[in-house]
Amino acid sequence: MNKDKTLHILKEATRNSVYEYRLYLVGGIVRDEILGSPGEEDIDIVLEGDATKLARYLFNIGITDFKPVVFPRFGTAMVSIEGTQVELVSARSESYAPESRKPEIELASLEQDVLRRDFTINTLMKNLHTGEILDITGKGLSDLREGIIRTPTDPEVTFEDDPLRMLRAIRFSARFGFVIEDKTYEAIKNKAHRLSIISKERIRDEFSKMLMTSRAAQAIETLRTTGLLAQFAPELLEMYGVTQNIYHLYDVWTHTMKALESLPDTADLALRLATLFHDVGKPKTRSVDEKSQVHFYSHQHIGAEITHRVLNRLRYPNDIIRRVTKLVEMHLRVGEYDSKWTNAAVRRLIRDAGPDLDALITLTKADKSAANPAMPSVDLDELGKRIEQVQKHVDVHTIRSPLNGREIMQLLDIPQGPLIKEIKNFLINEIMEERLAPADKEKAAELVLKQWSTQRQTKDN
Repeated sequence: MNKDKTLHILKEATRNSVYEYRLYLVGGIVRDEILGSPGEEDIDIVLEGDATKLARYLFNIGITDFKPVVFPRFGTAMVSIEGTQVELVSARSESYAPESRKPEIELASLEQDVLRRDFTINTLMKNLHTGEILDITGKGLSDLREGIIRTPTDPEVTFEDDPLRMLRAIRFSARFGFVIEDKTYEAIKNKAHRLSIISKERIRDEFSKMLMTSRAAQAIETLRTTGLLAQFAPELLEMYGVTQNIYHLYDVWTHTMKALESLPDTADLALRLATLFHDVGKPKTRSVDEKSQVHFYSHQHIGAEITHRVLNRLRYPNDIIRRVTKLVEMHLRVGEYDSKWTNAAVRRLIRDAGPDLDALITLTKADKSAANPAMPSVDLDELGKRIEQVQKHVDVHTIRSPLNGREIMQLLDIPQGPLIKEIKNFLINEIMEERLAPADKEKAAELVLKQWSTQRQTKDN
């Protein structure tokens, strides 16, 4: 159901009631409408009074899908109208204990409610019945026009009370291309340490949203300069200022930011994370040889370990961690391609990359676009054609060992164990090298007996 219809139902249901002219849309839905870029913001309605009573009223007159979910301590309620979620909020003031994000709540006026909100651009209210816009701070509309992120009150107090808002400031800046006002920016630097009281899950969610904007690199750079990145992913900071070799024009950090900027808008979260972390292992593996040449041996493996540690710390889902770690560990494979590769080598790349092959190629494109253009680079067009050719001949993803585990155990008269997997992988490799047909059990048995005949002799003895 679209939001306009939901709002129409709400408007008509409260007409000629005590709530007429007292309900205001607030927050992102108003901001985005004024910007002309409707997003996926929830519908938030604020009123002076008890929002839980409004929720019960709407339920009693039969316009909500089910009984409202109420949160009396916060003076809020959640209702559903034909499948659309609407949050009803009592205008309130908040006060915080130093080490908690859980505020003490008191019912208050709209003016007081506005002052507790994060940024002026999110303080605008729109009367549900008249359409009138309220700009109580006097800065909301002008900050939207001029592209400014600022807090409605002293930013030092705002971020002391709720440190998550520092991350939100950077996210909104990246999302809309707005500038963080100087006093607000300085307050973020001063209060960066306060991020320690925020749960890793909340930090992760804001971080992910930043990465999904078209200005992800700008957001990450601002996290660095404000000191926020040091609070939850200091490993990334180690890339800053680390000089590279002749294959690069920039230090590791700048190269990474430019690679992020090169990703297509369609890049998903895992690919963006992999691009951010693909060279995180370089600082710990940097070496200089006797000819003063810089090397980063095995940085992809060290980088994968670091990536796993950071993403696990931030409580990313296991499937995301596995995929990102794999992309980081494999990020050099595509770039190593040259025309001398055999078809078997191309097949191994396809098989090892699995469903992440396209993401791996996209990561390589971004990586190479941020490198030294004067140096030789992989021919991705040629690789694409090779991949297409070998896939036509045999679908690498469907290759299986012609012999199953039981057949191998009977053939060699051995018990179940890790050797079975080793033999299966050997047979799969023989198929990819085109030395064995996919369904040729007889030839597969000959190869296994030849390769592992000593296994039988040892057992017989």
